[in-house]
Amino acid sequence: QALLVESGGGLVQPGGSLRLSCEVSGIMFKNNGMAWFRQAAGTQREYVAGIIYSGGLKNYGDPVKGRFTISRDNAKNTLYLQMNSLKPEDTGSYYCSAGSMYKEGLYWGQGTQVTVSS
Repeated sequence: QALLVESGGGLVQPGGSLRLSCEVSGIMFKNNGMAWFRQAAGTQREYVAGIIYSGGLKNYGDPVKGRFTISRDNAKNTLYLQMNSLKPEDTGSYYCSAGSMYKEGLYWGQGTQVTVSS
């Protein structure tokens, strides 16, 4: 059974940085495209970034291009999201998804909250 556990969220001031992690078990992590999504209160879930199974191809949603970096460590079964130059509009729950780098996958984590506020 797939288990995805996000961590690293928190409260940060505008302009600050956070690094999210997603530890994956129960599936062949190294064979799966992975993605990050986010959802702010009262809004639909939004695509943030995705990465191919090997890590050699990455994709970003327009709102985060140039500020966020997705990466993965297949030896550790872990997905990362480095978030720099954070803005208040980046606030929301961040979820990792397994199965596709471009769209919602089959498996999801429980989410980690990111709040950007002064």
